[in-house]
Amino acid sequence: MAARHDDGEGLARALGWFSIGLGVAQLAAPRRMNRMVGVAPDRKSTATMRAIGVREIAAGVGLLTRPRPAEWAWARVAGDAMDLALVGDAMTSDDSDRPRAATTLAALLGITALDVYCARRLTTTRREPMTTAADAKQHHGMRVRKSVTVNRPADEVYAFWRNLENLPRFMKHLESVQVTGGGRSHWKANAPAGTSVEWDAETTEDRPNERIAWRSVDGADVPNAGVVRFVPAAGGRGTEIHVDLRYDPPAGKLGALVAKLFGDEPGQQVDGDLRRFKQVLEVGEVLYSEASIASGLHPAHPPEGPAPQLYDREDTILAERSADAAATTSSNLDRASSTPPGEPRPSSAMPRA
Repeated sequence: MAARHDDGEGLARALGWFSIGLGVAQLAAPRRMNRMVGVAPDRKSTATMRAIGVREIAAGVGLLTRPRPAEWAWARVAGDAMDLALVGDAMTSDDSDRPRAATTLAALLGITALDVYCARRLTTTRREPMTTAADAKQHHGMRVRKSVTVNRPADEVYAFWRNLENLPRFMKHLESVQVTGGGRSHWKANAPAGTSVEWDAETTEDRPNERIAWRSVDGADVPNAGVVRFVPAAGGRGTEIHVDLRYDPPAGKLGALVAKLFGDEPGQQVDGDLRRFKQVLEVGEVLYSEASIASGLHPAHPPEGPAPQLYDREDTILAERSADAAATTSSNLDRASSTPPGEPRPSSAMPRA
């Protein structure tokens, strides 16, 4: 995957998970956390630690669910200032462990500097504009940006993607796409708990071999908008595909957070979709490892039956090559068996110059 530029979003996600983990520990074991930071674990300090834990979890959720969570990053900075004041006050108490409190104070200064850097990056980095009319509607939704390089020319890659009915062949959660005419299409996708969602979309921009933009129409189960760009890779190495997607997840922010916690969040889905897209274009089919076929613990040996396929296809590039090789071998054997005794048998090797 192509590396993303430093806009603070990656750091914000890391800080979000850090906040949630720290908050859970503060809620679950406040007295132990107090002792770790050098504060005497009495009733007041225990209640304060639990309150800080709630604040940390709230900040973490905000950092993970907002597309540009600058306000939550600044909320962490404000929380850091509060924590510095509390630890500084604890150091004046005779009941505190001053060496541990001093270590905690130094760690807090480092975390505060990191939070300030992240907040400034999120605030000052210019937000890349979307090219669809759904921007205002999607402003508070989720955003995913991913890239992959495919060893195929841009016109071939564009043509495959432009045929929207090809998309379910590599998008695992997509059941079907039907082109309805007039630049519109009907989409159906799998959703959590065995449900499905449907919506109509319209193409808002179509530049051959360069970019395709779309948005969902009003009334969609999952309002979404996005753009995919096709850029020739350096050195003639094929085509870079850049996907920029915005959407409002089912069940809102809570649904998005639950999906992330269970490893089914959209960034991971798009990563997998682009990896399968690359395989379909370069190889002709989706390749599976044994780990992706069998779940849980299992013996390390090839499966007895054929690997499951992402889509039904009678012919793939690999199958065609195998068939050609088999036909050549069979033909050579037939000629060899029909050669009269004493005559040299034909060789399947290519003649040398």
